[in-house]
Amino acid sequence: INDLEKYDGIFVPYGFGPRGTGGKIAAIKFAREHNIPFLGICYGFQLAVVEFARNVCGLKDANSTEIDENTQHPVIDLMPEQYKVAYKGATMRLGAHKIILKEGTLAHKLYGSTEIYERHRHRYEVNPKYIGILERHGLVFSGRSPDGRRMEILEIPDKFFFLASQFHGEFKSRPGKPSPEYYGFVKACLDRKLGKERVEI
Repeated sequence: INDLEKYDGIFVPYGFGPRGTGGKIAAIKFAREHNIPFLGICYGFQLAVVEFARNVCGLKDANSTEIDENTQHPVIDLMPEQYKVAYKGATMRLGAHKIILKEGTLAHKLYGSTEIYERHRHRYEVNPKYIGILERHGLVFSGRSPDGRRMEILEIPDKFFFLASQFHGEFKSRPGKPSPEYYGFVKACLDRKLGKERVEI
């Protein structure tokens, strides 16, 4: 795992199921503890919550119910509307959804707006029961659904660049108009490589 120190950034993308999650969580922990620019997308967002819950909040067996249905701390769980789904085909939360960004956050600076629309593809979400303890320990949910119930973007303000999103920014990225979260991540990797004290957005 220490080999990760030579890299300019750590990216944990989307995925599903238990395979490889231990290594992904270890990589997220390494990025957070060594202040290496980090971007997580969809499953990477969810695993960032798991890592933070375990190693910062002290919830040692915290997990996603996608990985462990019997975890004592299901910080990531099925969305309520998914519990009644018997057949999985085309039943995920899909398409563009409105997101409200918190002013003054990294996400707000990247997007330059307090309202955005991004495209999604997921069944699991941050368990609302754990939002309080996560926030008290320093995790900032800088993007939420309009009703405030669904967490969309997380960040850790005192890190060089630590950002993750439930949505897929790459779905709207275009030549000449890159996704703000991907642009910010690459910019952070470059700024760190150049020895800057903080990312310049």
